[in-house]
Amino acid sequence: MKAHLLTIGDEILIGQIVDTNSAWMSRQLNLIGISVNGKSSVGDTRTDIIAGIEHALGLADIVLITGGLGPTKDDITKKTLADMFGSGMSFHQETFDRISAYFQKVGRPMPPSMRDQATLPDQALILINKVGTAAGMWFERDGKVLVSLPGVPFEMEYLMTNEVLPRLKNKFVARPIVHRTLLTAGEGESAIARRLEDFEEALPDYIKLAYLPALGQVRLRLTGVWPGEILADSEAVLTAEVEKYTVVLRNTIEDLVFGTETQTLQGVVGEKLRALKRTLATAESCTGGYISHLITSEAGASDFFVGSAVTYSNEMKIQLLGVNPATIANFGAVSEETVREMAEGTVKNLGSDLAIAVSGIAGPAGGTTEKPVGTVWISVSNGNRTLASKFVFGRDRGKNIQMAGVYALNMLNKFLDQ
Repeated sequence: MKAHLLTIGDEILIGQIVDTNSAWMSRQLNLIGISVNGKSSVGDTRTDIIAGIEHALGLADIVLITGGLGPTKDDITKKTLADMFGSGMSFHQETFDRISAYFQKVGRPMPPSMRDQATLPDQALILINKVGTAAGMWFERDGKVLVSLPGVPFEMEYLMTNEVLPRLKNKFVARPIVHRTLLTAGEGESAIARRLEDFEEALPDYIKLAYLPALGQVRLRLTGVWPGEILADSEAVLTAEVEKYTVVLRNTIEDLVFGTETQTLQGVVGEKLRALKRTLATAESCTGGYISHLITSEAGASDFFVGSAVTYSNEMKIQLLGVNPATIANFGAVSEETVREMAEGTVKNLGSDLAIAVSGIAGPAGGTTEKPVGTVWISVSNGNRTLASKFVFGRDRGKNIQMAGVYALNMLNKFLDQ
């Protein structure tokens, strides 16, 4: 069973907003065994909308449209769909009453345009939107389904969850699809692929491995699609097979795997610190607070995170962390000796159980032959044991900062397991 996602709106085409709806919808459709075979966007013109819909219907069994359902004159999706499906327009009292109740609740007068919001194609099944003013519309033609939904994310998600997905499950017998994802850090996509050549060769045809790289991390997703006649236990059998190969995959690159599915590296580190009842502080030079930002982006970070010293200058390294001036003079701020003293000084002076320290040359200037742009030293310490590692990333300042953050958290994650 195939689905195509179509977004309508000039604001998407000119880059004014980012289409996050399609990513969310794709995930939900996959969970019920419906594959998305394409995504496209068209502008707010009748010609573009019709061409986009006909193209999508030619490729898929299900077309899900978002956008173009507002009360303003540029939102023409509703009337265009009515014409395409040979439908008249009728006043929908239930929708009007619901909109009226909303404006009464918030104490605002209802604009006259809201009556147009309740005028809907009479050939469509109206999907009741209890969290907004734009109703959803369900059309069928030649065994295919077209659904039009508002573009506001929380309205779309409500209608998908409560109206669309249950109806799709009842109408179509979908082929089971099972995903399992492992999260890795510390190696690039190419290096991991070399290690997994034999594993990929051993996979059956109905299970595929996908590499989803990001800075310093690679998501490995196994996807199984039931290959034969759909039986009562097809999904259970497929799930067992995918999980079996997930175990093999994890064992093959166990040194790189830090989590599964939607976990984050900072979240995994936080869970370990919380379980161990240990606190953490950071001393950041070239990352300028980015690591502490990652840590505090997770709820509950106050359970273990003491704080951060952004010691960008040598003076701050000396005054706040107790780094010996002679160490910086002899070895430089970007060195193993300095970053070790930064980490140990953080534990002592900030009063944490563990510390991450980072010092490097983010760029684009400041590099030397001995220490090129992208050179970063990272240290992790608990006061008694201190580890330090050197990394050389690239010439892009933003990427260097992000890579340093990932590698620092990965070092701490491994440190906690030792």
